[in-house]
Amino acid sequence: MSSGEERDGVSLTNLDQALFEGAEATKRDLVDYLDTVRDRIIPRLRDRPLSVVRVLRGQKPFMQKNLPKYTPDWVQRVQVWAEASKREVSYGLCNDRRTLLWFANQRAVEYHVPLMPFDDLMRPRHLVLDIDPPSPDAFDVAVGAAELVRQALADSGLTGAVKTSGAKGVHIFVPLEPHTIEDVAAATRALAARAERLDPELATTAYIREDRGDKVFLDSTRAGGATVVAAYSPRLRPGTPVSFPVPWDELRRVTPADFTVHTAPGLMGGGDPWAELLPEPQRLSADLIAEGHTIPVARVAAMHEGKRRARARRA
Repeated sequence: MSSGEERDGVSLTNLDQALFEGAEATKRDLVDYLDTVRDRIIPRLRDRPLSVVRVLRGQKPFMQKNLPKYTPDWVQRVQVWAEASKREVSYGLCNDRRTLLWFANQRAVEYHVPLMPFDDLMRPRHLVLDIDPPSPDAFDVAVGAAELVRQALADSGLTGAVKTSGAKGVHIFVPLEPHTIEDVAAATRALAARAERLDPELATTAYIREDRGDKVFLDSTRAGGATVVAAYSPRLRPGTPVSFPVPWDELRRVTPADFTVHTAPGLMGGGDPWAELLPEPQRLSADLIAEGHTIPVARVAAMHEGKRRARARRA
């Protein structure tokens, strides 16, 4: 077969090239995978301002938020003000197969989205905790920390679903009824703190890396404008793993490497495991939100602490 073809009006090129060093996959494998799982991944991306990680031949991978000038007119887009860079960013919206194929042909490997759609950017649809182990080979301790979060959720009257991040840890998602960004962020901090208190030898909420030791980091900073890799998204890691949903009772029997662009479609059983595992939207309790509002925002606290340590070193 030649290395070029057309699908849904999208011209696909250089399909037989290796995707990246260590990928154990070609560009065709990426295109075929995303096309196969399109009915599962597009609902995760729909109406969300999309950031992608692309890897072009001979270049370092890069995160793309702003659509390039050569983007076809039929790719839906939305303008979002970026406070950090003080400018409007033209994000793509991946709402259909044709757009997904176009991104795949652009060698977009990873698909990252915010927790809310573009037309309601002040109300997160999920609370997310990112469980980040101290090393790539420490998935077992990441699972242990995830179980602490599961217990903290249960103690707070909540339930969540879990997926591998596709890198070294897991993501825990709690679907929400409407709440403000500030209250969701506060509740996320409080849940991380409650989980840490269950086993402070295993898990930590320390934002500054050097303060974590060999503990698992419970990252509560995904609220607000942050993005998280979508369920079923491939990752730019050796073997091209994908972020994959796992039932809680199977989490100790898997590794992130079990789910790749080659294996994941066959593990879905014709269904949409993420949609099946996600519970109904839930209400956050007033006491959880109130506790979270007493906990400093991690990035801000870390910035002040970094400045304090720098002053101490100079002194």
